[in-house]
Amino acid sequence: MNEKSKTSDEWVESLDDADLSPEERLEDEALIEESKSKTKVTFKILHQEADFVAIEKPSGFHVHKPEDRRRRVSRDLICLHNLRDQINQYVYPVHRLDVGTDGVLLFALNKDTARELSYQLQASEVKKTYFAIARGWAKPEGVIDIPLELDSTNVPVPALTRYLTHQKIELPYAIGKRHPTARYSLVEARPETGRFHQIRRHLARLAHPLVGDTVHGDSHHNRFFRTQLDLPGLWLKAKELEFKHPKTGELVRIVSPWSERWEKAAQTLGLQLPLSEGESQ
Repeated sequence: MNEKSKTSDEWVESLDDADLSPEERLEDEALIEESKSKTKVTFKILHQEADFVAIEKPSGFHVHKPEDRRRRVSRDLICLHNLRDQINQYVYPVHRLDVGTDGVLLFALNKDTARELSYQLQASEVKKTYFAIARGWAKPEGVIDIPLELDSTNVPVPALTRYLTHQKIELPYAIGKRHPTARYSLVEARPETGRFHQIRRHLARLAHPLVGDTVHGDSHHNRFFRTQLDLPGLWLKAKELEFKHPKTGELVRIVSPWSERWEKAAQTLGLQLPLSEGESQ
């Protein structure tokens, strides 16, 4: 039986009986088949000046080569190499986005700018706005002030995320045996610190893990989105980035438009995707 044609009850049984492999649980946030490509991608340039450039990072791409040498990733799936070839100029990564995250990604075009923008990030002077689809119905708004362990030393450090719930939805599927329906929230998140997987870990601590998060999330809901709804990957978008121009000091605000992937999710789930100030439909 094709999983996409199953009834709600049959889908529950398939989840209860599912023997999820380690590969399914530990795969990259974006599905392998979604990110594999034999040709280099041409990134959409969101903003470019003499000192920096911002691109639309697709889901499934690495910002740079993984630090773990055991992980082999094609150069065609690394933003740094693709962008360097695209604009024929050396680029310096300023911040990171997870492999499965899509949206605004900023690169400096010289060392001085890289140093200045990195300083702004470390000083929490850069405003970052994300959107995510999370499991369950989150509170209307809140502040998550929960220390998170550093990835390198496992020592807890301060971490703060503000969030706002834009919409709640309910689907007529029982994912497991506890609830007769599946509930999700469209959440806007503004991290004020820059810890590893901060939004993903913070929302998971509130029992609202991000859909598609194979590390901190719910494998049953991930699989439901992937196979039943045909909405694979991590549902986290870097929507806006605001920082001071490294030379003039004026505010620079860069907005990532909603992609076809997110528009498909909105249509499937009945979501109303918020538009940023000055963004057209």
